[in-house]
Amino acid sequence: MEVVHSHAHSRRGGTASVLRRSAWATLVFVAIEVVAGIRAHSLALISDAGHNFTDALALLLAWIANYLEAKPADEIKTYGYQRAGVLSAFVNALTLAVIAAWIFYESVERLRQPQSVDQRVMLAVALLGLVLNGGIMWALRSARHRDLNVRSAFVHMLGDALGSIAIIAGAIAIAYTGLVQIDPLLSIAIAVLIVWTAWDIIHESLNILLEGLPRGLTLQDVIGSMRGVDGVLDVHDLHIWSLGSSTHALSCHVLIADVPPSASDAILQGLKSMLAERFHIHHTTVQFEHASCALSENCCVIPVESEHQERHRHH
Repeated sequence: MEVVHSHAHSRRGGTASVLRRSAWATLVFVAIEVVAGIRAHSLALISDAGHNFTDALALLLAWIANYLEAKPADEIKTYGYQRAGVLSAFVNALTLAVIAAWIFYESVERLRQPQSVDQRVMLAVALLGLVLNGGIMWALRSARHRDLNVRSAFVHMLGDALGSIAIIAGAIAIAYTGLVQIDPLLSIAIAVLIVWTAWDIIHESLNILLEGLPRGLTLQDVIGSMRGVDGVLDVHDLHIWSLGSSTHALSCHVLIADVPPSASDAILQGLKSMLAERFHIHHTTVQFEHASCALSENCCVIPVESEHQERHRHH
């Protein structure tokens, strides 16, 4: 157990270090891109600088959230701070949507009043951006599979890498055709790309914050598997939600026969093992019942005999 605990902290510490260094590198590149965009009169570069700034913010928030997620639970935050990363991802995605709207507006204005651009500066800065974003994506490639917050930062980097490729292609096209309208058209394409990359993060993080069913699970699959465990007669009042981006919880009522505690403990262990192995649900709360219950709108109600029925039964 200590070895697993140590490895988990090692992975988290390594991810935090990558996020911190990546954030500072991205901020430096934003400054370079803004200066270069002004000098080259390139709205595409300035738009990409805005996108990169949100990326730097995303990386900083991811770093802070990574630290908070590692904090243990206390008397007030009994589940710990696992949702800090999810909230960070949600805020990051919303900032992307806002910056996309600004880029779209500025692009339309530039189409109405075209300006000449320095395609050589565009090309050089875009190549630098592609190298930077590619390097950060490579560093985050493993952690993104187990953390929504890191995946949010990774998607930011992916969007920027694709934006850099578009700017490179646009700079070459402007050099050969002289069509300066390509620059604002690229900005519009970058805005669309930003919205596309943000939507999935908004959808999943909002689902977690609203305690929706975790992605990839269906209630019927979980119920069917639980009913297949030896000793389980029925399952109802089932709730599944996510504590964080990769930690799921479950609570339910399980109907079993009237058996001794030792037998019910074996059923409980069977349920917990199956849920952990098949559905990766490790935080479970199971309430055993020995009598069928009637489902109300909000909870399970065990039918209670009236005083008359009980007196009649004893007679």
